[in-house]
Amino acid sequence: MLVGAGHQVVVLDRGRVPGGRMASRRFASSRYVDLGASYFTVSEPAFGVVVDAWEAAGLARPWTHRFAVWDGTFGAPKDGPVRWASPGGLRSLVAALAEGLDVRQGVHVKRVSRPAGTSSGGFEVDGDRYDAVILAVPDPQALAVLDPALLLDSALPSLADRAWDPVLVLAARWDSKAWDFQDGVFVHGSDVLSWVADDGARRGDGAFVLTAHSTPAFAATRLAVPADAAPDLVAGLAALGVPEPAEVLRVQRWTFAKPVGPREPAFFLEDGLGLCGDGWGRSRVEGAWLSGTLLGEALT
Repeated sequence: MLVGAGHQVVVLDRGRVPGGRMASRRFASSRYVDLGASYFTVSEPAFGVVVDAWEAAGLARPWTHRFAVWDGTFGAPKDGPVRWASPGGLRSLVAALAEGLDVRQGVHVKRVSRPAGTSSGGFEVDGDRYDAVILAVPDPQALAVLDPALLLDSALPSLADRAWDPVLVLAARWDSKAWDFQDGVFVHGSDVLSWVADDGARRGDGAFVLTAHSTPAFAATRLAVPADAAPDLVAGLAALGVPEPAEVLRVQRWTFAKPVGPREPAFFLEDGLGLCGDGWGRSRVEGAWLSGTLLGEALT
């Protein structure tokens, strides 16, 4: 949008590849596993146009509208909106959106500030000048790079007051399908697990891979060394009748996985400084896309 309006845009990403919390990691089998967001839904027509293009290009596929529910035992499945997934992993959708942009990977931004002696009219990002800056990161990460002077006399909400839930995600593989549920299961009443996805069903290739997402309380005390949580996460799966995996692929840490409570504005923009992402508006993939799109329109 900004490039189409004639602006020069630079994207600074500290990751090795685009994706963020729509992360997909490739393991020894050369197969990607989704370790962040599990799926996305569509309610906004404008986002539907984007998804239609992804589907036409073979990047996205409708997955399911029904998941199992476990609350000590398996109950009636829960219906909902169609969940979409990606055969190449959700990261491939971010990579498609980034095509043609000046994206610089592996850049860890340290400071966003005004140029020395000024209070408006541009910014410096680690010494480089820009007319406007957009931060699409969780609040604590934004605070870590924003010069405190930018927060003085600003309408910017108090980012420090908002809590975030952490999550650990176990990815593991089996030699054959060893679970009875289809697609995924919402886990209620567990101290360990909140959600489990069948990654082979999600991706459409039938691989015997599950991703198990922890509860925030479980993750909160195990963020320092995520790999140490693997035995407890595997035990959580055992409570659902899933036997030991053939291989634990990874335990992924998301320190700021989801904001606690909604934030009504879809974005923040003041004098060229913008904040957007899934911490604004509705905390989901579609919400993150809408947040960035609306901020881009406002900035243009």
